[in-house]
Amino acid sequence: MKFKAIWQLMRLEHCFMLAIAVFLGAVIVKEFTINLLYACLSVIFLGISAFSLNDYFDLEIDIKNRRIDRPLVRKEIKPSIALIIYAISLPIGIILSYVINKICFFIALLNAILLTLYDVKLKRIKIIGNFYIAFTMAIPFIFGAAAVRNEIPPILYFLALIAFFAGVGREIMKDVIDFKGDKEERIKSFPFYFGEKRANFIASSFYTIAIVMSYIPFFFNIDRSFFHDFAYLSIVSITNALLIYVSININERKNRELSLIALFIGLIAFLVGAFI
Repeated sequence: MKFKAIWQLMRLEHCFMLAIAVFLGAVIVKEFTINLLYACLSVIFLGISAFSLNDYFDLEIDIKNRRIDRPLVRKEIKPSIALIIYAISLPIGIILSYVINKICFFIALLNAILLTLYDVKLKRIKIIGNFYIAFTMAIPFIFGAAAVRNEIPPILYFLALIAFFAGVGREIMKDVIDFKGDKEERIKSFPFYFGEKRANFIASSFYTIAIVMSYIPFFFNIDRSFFHDFAYLSIVSITNALLIYVSININERKNRELSLIALFIGLIAFLVGAFI
């Protein structure tokens, strides 16, 4: 079994991005305890469980969509292995959150229930699932702060909202790209209900909201770490330039990776703003 195939099944690059968002939550509240390590590991294991279960239930659809980036489609990993990874990583993620505090345990348990429901059932109603996935991209900011401090500053809720809107845009964009295979399986996505052109417009609108919101901390004193911080401004502008390109060329399959790169650069921008 190849390491690359396991990495692709677990989507570790996504999981590490979630851990960075958790770390950022702690950076902004300026608290660093052992709970931060537990919180980062918790979201990584929960992410691994979600992606492994996702590929197990999406196998037939991924074959129709020619998702050769999926190791199950290439038959490099048996579907049963994906289920085993899910069964092992999910309880580890929950247990790690329990060690932290009750708030983190509640968030992790809720997410564990939702990710399982999503992979088993909700993904066939993607118009709902899109918002769940965006929620999983937003909540790590809150999770990281809650792990080290009881009080969560307003800027973290604001950053979580930016991540949420960008996440919805990315998920709808992916639905448009995968529409052919999803349509054959009668999966109810945004393009299923509204058509591909309107779905493109909706995805671009969510990206645009995220882009506009990302400049607000620079121009308005929501948090002094980002207010008139030109290092933050310059890096987040790179993210926004990439998202604008994705919005204009939204049907291109390469936008899966490009939008992920954009979101990663956005995380770097938030980290730079918090540190400098």
